[in-house]
Amino acid sequence: MTTSENDLAALSQLGRQTVQPESPETATLERVPSPHRGRDYVVRFTAPEFTSLCPVTGQPDFAHIVIDYIPDEWIVESKSLKLYLTSFRNHGAFHEDCSVSIATKLVEVLNPKWLRIGAYWYPRGGIPIDVFWQTGEAPKGVWVPAQDVPGYRGRG
Repeated sequence: MTTSENDLAALSQLGRQTVQPESPETATLERVPSPHRGRDYVVRFTAPEFTSLCPVTGQPDFAHIVIDYIPDEWIVESKSLKLYLTSFRNHGAFHEDCSVSIATKLVEVLNPKWLRIGAYWYPRGGIPIDVFWQTGEAPKGVWVPAQDVPGYRGRG
């Protein structure tokens, strides 16, 4: 299946000058029809420099986020995903809330066959916090690669 001009015309960000959303609540995640409906394949997005703010101190928090999903009818438009993820830069929330909120928003917009997020947060107070969530088991017969993000080892 090919993406039609009507599908692309409905997009408000791709190919246009955009303003960085102030928060995840004001960001718009956009989707386009999956070009391979009926075929199971994994799409991976990696955001190695994700940033949000501690809701208590206002200090920046950093994470390496890996999102894997198996599309059904829709795929996420990547520019809108980048803008959505960047909208967390001035957003105060705990690691767990940021991580699960990203995944649940993607599920809401895409209704994928399967989705998982691995959010590998850099240490706060000397303790790294990693958050993992998925919609359930991946469909049988689909190759789902390991996320391969090494655990935090400090300077050693």
